[in-house]
Amino acid sequence: MRHEDRTPALSTCAVDRWPQDGQTTDLLAAEVPVALEFNGISHAVMLATPQDLEAFALGFALTEGILDTPAQCYGIEVELVHTDSVQGLTVRLEIAAACFQRLKLQRRSLAGNTGCGLCGVESLAALGPPLLAMPRQPWLAALTVDALLRASNALPERQLLNQACGSLHAAAWVSPQGKLLEVMEDVGRHNALDKLLGYRARHNTLQEPGFVLMTSRASHELIRKCVRMGVGAMAAISAPTDFAVDMATRSGLQLWGLVRGQRAVRYTA
Repeated sequence: MRHEDRTPALSTCAVDRWPQDGQTTDLLAAEVPVALEFNGISHAVMLATPQDLEAFALGFALTEGILDTPAQCYGIEVELVHTDSVQGLTVRLEIAAACFQRLKLQRRSLAGNTGCGLCGVESLAALGPPLLAMPRQPWLAALTVDALLRASNALPERQLLNQACGSLHAAAWVSPQGKLLEVMEDVGRHNALDKLLGYRARHNTLQEPGFVLMTSRASHELIRKCVRMGVGAMAAISAPTDFAVDMATRSGLQLWGLVRGQRAVRYTA
């Protein structure tokens, strides 16, 4: 059994609930520090739901440009870590020497280290290289609004942890026909997407036709992650920002928002 499997994704809390009288218990989503180490060097500490952490770590490494392919990751280990003040998890990745050297060069260009990861940058250029436009994926021409709505309406039943606690995002991989193939949950929308893309990468299924469905807004960070992995379309239940739409347009990603109930808005073709 892996250490992450012994770290529960839910915990209990005593609450007062209305309109019911008296005190009862409620379920809360677990949110634990997860340290990501590459070749023995700590890179980032993320707050995440302690499930599917191997997929999360691989997805993070790929979508953040640390790795170019899953084959450049030689091993992943998850360890439970105790300190005087906190219990967390460390995910250790052994990666190719060339990728590690590039990572060290990237780290030198960062201005600071924050609790949610390496977020401080010295300039706009340090946000990352421009995304190249993806080639048009033929299956997108047949993607229908009905398929998007079918997937969006079916997603809540697949969000098992969120049904229990009500505070988790989900990232789903959906077939062109609107069938939910995989669903990953996490307290962070970025983490949920990294878990999903990492899972698909580990199983060599990222190149199969399909799109990403998010239970959040389509932020530019999510679009960047999808484009890095060659995902042709993203749908979200909330609206995007203008920055996100511009990035999707430049990258050739088909972007949908406000996909819920009986409505959907397509922002890029």
